[in-house]
Amino acid sequence: MFNFDKLEAWRKAIAFADLVYKTTRSFPDDERFGLTNQMRRAAVSVSSNIAEGSARNSKNDYARFLEIAAGSLFEVVSQSFVGRHQGFLSETDFTKLYVAAEEQGRMLSGLRRAVLEGS
Repeated sequence: MFNFDKLEAWRKAIAFADLVYKTTRSFPDDERFGLTNQMRRAAVSVSSNIAEGSARNSKNDYARFLEIAAGSLFEVVSQSFVGRHQGFLSETDFTKLYVAAEEQGRMLSGLRRAVLEGS
């Protein structure tokens, strides 16, 4: 019934969300409802939009949800810059998030292209 869980892009999105959760655990307590929450929600949104898009009946709808997933990914990257500038993220953790986001972005782009081409 669920086909999204067979997609490598979805599995990587789950791993990306796990990385964001792990990384934001060290953020200050007063950021729990601020940057921590925003980053986590955006990270979870990536896999959620892949899943929701896969249930759509048209290729264009699916592709639109993949665009939304990419937007959420970009949010996490932007928020990571803020976290680094505020001293919440070490350079190492920032780099891990950035590299993982780059890979996820390439996967989303490839999946979107495949969906629109009918593959």
